[in-house]
Amino acid sequence: MALVLNDDERMVKDTADQFFAEAAPVAELRRLRDSRDPRGFSPDLWARMAELGLSGVLVDEAHGGTGLGLMAAGLIAEAMGRTLAAAPFLSTSVLAATLLARGGSDEQKARLLPRIAAGGIVIALAGDEVARHAPARIETRAEAAGNGWRITGSKRFVLDGPAADLLVVVARSSSEPASREGLSLFLVDPDAPGVTRTPRPMVDSRAVADVRLEGVAVDDADRLGPVDGGWPILEAALDSARAVLAAEMLGVAGQSFDATLDYLRTREQFGKPIGSFQALQHRAAHLFCELELARSVVMKALRALDEGDVRAPVFASLAKAKLGEVTRLATNEAVQMHGGIGMTDDCDIGFYMKRARAAAETFGDTAFHGERIARIMRY
Repeated sequence: MALVLNDDERMVKDTADQFFAEAAPVAELRRLRDSRDPRGFSPDLWARMAELGLSGVLVDEAHGGTGLGLMAAGLIAEAMGRTLAAAPFLSTSVLAATLLARGGSDEQKARLLPRIAAGGIVIALAGDEVARHAPARIETRAEAAGNGWRITGSKRFVLDGPAADLLVVVARSSSEPASREGLSLFLVDPDAPGVTRTPRPMVDSRAVADVRLEGVAVDDADRLGPVDGGWPILEAALDSARAVLAAEMLGVAGQSFDATLDYLRTREQFGKPIGSFQALQHRAAHLFCELELARSVVMKALRALDEGDVRAPVFASLAKAKLGEVTRLATNEAVQMHGGIGMTDDCDIGFYMKRARAAAETFGDTAFHGERIARIMRY
């Protein structure tokens, strides 16, 4: 398994790096925050991503995408992390595209995948129900009713939920809460009778929502995958999202490090750049080594998922756990080495720290993934 980029992936990286640096600098995130935009992203940016083929990177060519795979998706996410670009890429281009590819019917794929590739729809996964990520702890019930289902329950932390045109709801059609058995997936119109969305403010200025479903009627044709067989589809999609989110966090950490190095070279004390102080050099060198290790594990996870490696779930969890630690270290060091100015809103570093904290909790923190790795490896 080569941890190097092929020609197509290098092209994606160069395109994404240049595009987000020009079209979505940190100033755009400031604008979204200050305007309190309920969508949490710019529709214009999302449309421009689609024009470049970035939104359809996991959609096959038959449905209008580029089908370049998760390594390419990770490179896009890393570029987004460097500028803190806000777009429904993770929720729609990664999670929804993977759910549809693995569990969608031919009709569902033909109807929805081209719209994902064209940037014409936002699809959000409504899965978690408790304060911390626990994808199997599902109490939302789906009960058979005539030719369809009625869904009742509550969801939390639905990424891009306020702007979603469609929800993928995880519901329990049998078995007991916390069981991986008996889960089913359903496509639900967020404007259907019985659905209530409540936007929640996030420290990183991203848009999430709590969703309440009260006896929501869903046709059986809107079921995604087999009855009671949703867990394998959901887990595969979550692993893809974890690896891609780890790549975004790598971008957050990498840019925090680069900005700190620039500051160390220009900020002077006692008549010399503070980067000449040995104590700061040691801290920067340590962080550089951690970032290189982090890059290797992210690439390993993305490549393993692309190649269908049976160990891919372990690598996905390892990447997410490692980047939770490294991104925290990178942003902490950035704020500290910037000194007092690093604590002010005028300095961009604070935005990177906030994104690092929110991303570390999304789809499982370091403790969650450590436990998951131990369970998979039967420790």
